[in-house]
Amino acid sequence: MATLLINLLGLIAIAAIVWWFWIAPRKQRSAAIGADTQMQVLVKDGVYSPDRIRVPVNEKTVLHFLREDPSPCAEWVLFPDLEVSAQLGVDQVTEIAVYPKQAGEYPFHCQMQMYRGTLVVE
Repeated sequence: MATLLINLLGLIAIAAIVWWFWIAPRKQRSAAIGADTQMQVLVKDGVYSPDRIRVPVNEKTVLHFLREDPSPCAEWVLFPDLEVSAQLGVDQVTEIAVYPKQAGEYPFHCQMQMYRGTLVVE
């Protein structure tokens, strides 16, 4: 009986983790910036803030990632479609320059895809 209870609690914990990181709706914070503009993105409490960033097409944009979360998951930010990645230091600002050449939505995330955001190029 104890084994059944432990297994059941384990399954509930796994389901809660999956729901929290991949299924639960998140409050989206959106920001738009113009050409040759800089923006700060806060990395804290499991989210990027803002997590939806609008930028112009064919313009260099510098994003300043400030990592306040010491968890290992927050250590990297990846823009796979733009082939850009950077290691983020704790309590340090890391500059990431992106130069999107096509309009569209480009996801960015940590290496485990728990932190997620979208770069919207218009």
